[in-house]
Amino acid sequence: MTPPPNAGVHARVGLDSLFDPRSVAVVGASVNPEKWGYWLASGALSGRDRRAVHLVNHRGGALDGEPFLPDLASLPVPPEHVVVAVPPRHVRPVVMDGLAAGARCFTVITSGGATADEERALSRLVTARGARLLGPNCMGVVDTTSELRLSWGEFPSGGLGLVSQSGNLALEIGRLLARAGQGFSRFVSLGNQRDIDAADALESLIAHGPTRALAAYIEDFRDGRRLARVLSAAHAAGKPVLLLTLGRSAASGRAAASHTGALVSARATVEAVCRDAGALLLDTAGELVDTAVYLLAQGVRHGSPGHPAGASPHPRRVAVVGDSGGQGALAADAFAAQGLDVPAFTEGTREAVAEQLPAGAGCGNPVDLAGAGEADLGSYARVAGALLRSGDTDAVVLTGYFGDYATANPAQADRECEVAHALADDAVASGRALVLHTMARDTPALTVLRQRGVPVYERIEQAASAVAAAARLTVPALAGEESPAPATYRLADGGYESVRELLASYQLAFPAAEFVVDADGAVDAAEHRTGYPLVLKAMGLAHKTEAGGVALSIADADALRAAFARMKAATGADRYAVEAMATPPYGHELIVGVRRDPSFGPVVMVGIGGVTAELLADTALALAPLTPARARALLLQLRHAPLLAGWRGAPGAHLDAAAAAVCAVARAAVDHPELAELEVNPLLVHPGGAIALDAHGVLDRAGTSPAPVHGVGEEDGGLLVER
Repeated sequence: MTPPPNAGVHARVGLDSLFDPRSVAVVGASVNPEKWGYWLASGALSGRDRRAVHLVNHRGGALDGEPFLPDLASLPVPPEHVVVAVPPRHVRPVVMDGLAAGARCFTVITSGGATADEERALSRLVTARGARLLGPNCMGVVDTTSELRLSWGEFPSGGLGLVSQSGNLALEIGRLLARAGQGFSRFVSLGNQRDIDAADALESLIAHGPTRALAAYIEDFRDGRRLARVLSAAHAAGKPVLLLTLGRSAASGRAAASHTGALVSARATVEAVCRDAGALLLDTAGELVDTAVYLLAQGVRHGSPGHPAGASPHPRRVAVVGDSGGQGALAADAFAAQGLDVPAFTEGTREAVAEQLPAGAGCGNPVDLAGAGEADLGSYARVAGALLRSGDTDAVVLTGYFGDYATANPAQADRECEVAHALADDAVASGRALVLHTMARDTPALTVLRQRGVPVYERIEQAASAVAAAARLTVPALAGEESPAPATYRLADGGYESVRELLASYQLAFPAAEFVVDADGAVDAAEHRTGYPLVLKAMGLAHKTEAGGVALSIADADALRAAFARMKAATGADRYAVEAMATPPYGHELIVGVRRDPSFGPVVMVGIGGVTAELLADTALALAPLTPARARALLLQLRHAPLLAGWRGAPGAHLDAAAAAVCAVARAAVDHPELAELEVNPLLVHPGGAIALDAHGVLDRAGTSPAPVHGVGEEDGGLLVER
């Protein structure tokens, strides 16, 4: 896989000049609020107590007392960070002037006039001088911790670092965060990623102390392997990553020449990478914000980024406390529907809860306060505290009216805030999560809870989704990458005969076989090589069964000649395989395939195979190559894994042999980059081992190449900017 341009430079040059420069120059500054230059200039000026700010416009003028200078050469001191918001034809000259003046970083808002080659040339120009380039075609950069605001729009302060290829999506996330009492530590608009890419930006957020959780919207993954390592590093640093991308709809599918191509979509690959790197792939901006609010709250409450000391980072058991039976029951259903456990309480917990409630209140799970909260606000804290201390649950959800008492009766504001502090105290002391769903909005008690690290939600489904997402955070399973072995030869074609020979060299077992061109040769092969019963296959077909290119259980020479004649008439094939029939008892058919993703490289897929592979679509994916332990774990992820382990008294398959076969296919694909796809289907696994019954490859005639660039823009004030 071709590395991205300037990959070596990335490792040497940091991003301090991007996020906290000593000086900033905005080229294309404007006094017109309808222009991007105005918002960039006014944003830069908001941080002039921390750094020198220079505004450049050859027409002259001034903004907020800061005069516009004619060009970068007129600046009294070298600009460390130059923001470029000029028409496309002026971008390169401005960058050259900036380099001559000593600039270390360029944020290029402009796009629309440069070709991809011209943008790459601009990137080479910048990085060759040891500087960095954000964009082109980006919305800018914000660091609320260093008073750097070089973008359009409002970005509330908080603990979430966001990297995005969509500016408008970032604005939506910002508004949702603000409503939830949260905000951004940093925001990076990636644009066309000609130098600084998603991996660079996310890596910088890992080292940034005020950033407690990371979020990203990525369409173009570039060097996916590097990105996967960054995601894993973020998890190791205790900073969870929440990712959005495209590809959930059928519109993103593609025609494929193999089962593997049909089953390994780009979205499925990203899902596998996130799972193995310990990141969360989410579906919507709202889900991302809800999850971020939960995770950030845990960090605030326990003084650590994403995995609070003493608290369960993966909440599975939920206790629900409701103001009414209806709200509690619906909340319990919402959490159960997300796959979380709403368990029955132990007798001791039921008794502890009952001591705090009036006779007749529901003391099971969910708990029905039955008016206890209205009679005494302290009931909320006493019941929630008992549950947090019980050991029966990982998280307590309080659903209903709490937080809203002061709205109807301001005299209760102080008492409600006292109870809010008590709730937060119990959560901290227990090391377990407390979540509030309330019909209130922006009351003093809710402010207390948010400041103390208790997440607050307006809808119960938001709370359920967030807790369930946090429960999916897993320990990364990415293993150290191995370098491809030098291939001793390149495959001339992807047919069964060639691929079988290749995989056999990796110790993958096949039945005895011989390749023939006519019926006489087939009979001779049966008599001297394979014996009966046997299988006859037509070569050169991607899906043999559907084309009439497979005949099973051929018992003798007459049946073989008849089958050959029928197959020849149906397929017109020039070459055939005569293969011993493999019928071990208690066998199960698997599919093992590898698809070379343009961003992530070889991706291995295991699943239930045979002719129903696409119908069942029971698959698991991971980046290749694999260790035997990882391959075994993939097999056990399948929905049909109980069949492999032994179902209803039947002996289980030889999982170690199956895992070794998966590793062999994955290793062969890694070592042979001329293969765009490699597939074994079926791989017959049984108590005695594993044997490949068919194989197929698709050659990449064009060779591997980097992922395409997805640049999108909208006209705005004479500039084309990614929004």
